[in-house]
Amino acid sequence: MGPPVRLSKNPDLAPGELTGESALWMAPRGTHTPTAAGCHKQQKEQKAVDRQQEYSLCIMNQVVLCSECFGDHGLKLDAQAIGLTDMRACPQCASFKGKKLTQDLGIALVHRFFVRGSIQRTRYGGYPAIQFNDRHEPSVKGPLWLDADIRLLERTLGIGLFHYGPRYWMFGEIEPLKALQRLRERARIVQRVVKEYPRVDLTTSEMVFRVRKNVPTPDDPAEYDSAPREYNGTGRLDSKGHPVLYASKDMELCLHECRVAAEDELFVASLQPSRTLHLLDLTTLLIEENVSEFESLDLAIHMLFLAGEHSYPVTRWIARAAKGAGFDGLAFPSYFSILRTGAIPFETVYGISHRLIPQMHENERAKIVPNIALFGKPVAQGLVEVKSINRVVLRTVRYGAQLGPVGLKPK
Repeated sequence: MGPPVRLSKNPDLAPGELTGESALWMAPRGTHTPTAAGCHKQQKEQKAVDRQQEYSLCIMNQVVLCSECFGDHGLKLDAQAIGLTDMRACPQCASFKGKKLTQDLGIALVHRFFVRGSIQRTRYGGYPAIQFNDRHEPSVKGPLWLDADIRLLERTLGIGLFHYGPRYWMFGEIEPLKALQRLRERARIVQRVVKEYPRVDLTTSEMVFRVRKNVPTPDDPAEYDSAPREYNGTGRLDSKGHPVLYASKDMELCLHECRVAAEDELFVASLQPSRTLHLLDLTTLLIEENVSEFESLDLAIHMLFLAGEHSYPVTRWIARAAKGAGFDGLAFPSYFSILRTGAIPFETVYGISHRLIPQMHENERAKIVPNIALFGKPVAQGLVEVKSINRVVLRTVRYGAQLGPVGLKPK
């Protein structure tokens, strides 16, 4: 079952949470900066407009539940995050203060809390442990603090929750992915990857970022080249004798990739290619005809780069093959793409991957944030120039978290 239609707010975000762009900004010198009083007035006016819009939605779409109906505190918090402000009494619990839920918002809450909140990550891939629809008999029993809420949602919304039985491809039973894990078959699939994936160019007009922490001489451009020889073979794409410089066009993603801590001294170098660099583009959605999920090279590579360190022997092999084929580097999906975009991984419609459905391709492409890997020592070799080096000062760190159930059993 696909995600529900959402009436007003994005149910995966708390009120006021930004999507896509960073919440941090600075006004350039010479531009007008709003006064505190002016900002406060604008905020009050916007809140009044928002309240009127929410009230109109409540009038047009009958309220069926509210956040105060629920005993599970996590479910109540999620309901508050997506519910509408309406001071009328809830038809279920008679609460005036609870955030109100229409039928559509109730469905959105179930998808958010029970489906997305139950996603199980496997060695490769993943799937939601719980699903629901309006045809399935209720078959899920919750713990003491949640079971009554499940019954209320099922009765009010006319749905049934059930334990989902995933198709085998969802947890990595994909022939090219399995072949990549077998040493004797790996070269054949890697040759396909190098041949079938397209080239993308990193031009001289583009800039990428490389973040380093606790650098001994932070103003030395050489500090931002590939890691020294003794560290080769510790990352996703580098191996002994094959150094790799990791970078990204997304500076915040660089910070996360570096696993920075509050006490770290952080520095970022802005790198610009000295000539057009040719990269093997593994971030693309590979269009395959007459191929199911079980034979899909696209899904195999997609899962490979969203997997943990156990995938490194395969990804390093791909990097060496791309270098041997004459590429300057790779554009590859960041392991943290899903956290950066807030997207749901491995989405399906009736068990069919969205990546195989043409109408879903644009949405699937938007889930991936690319990283850049350049082979060799590109700074020392003059392939990229360090245009500037700056300190990074962390002002705030924010987690976009939501909650999910535990202890669900067959009824």
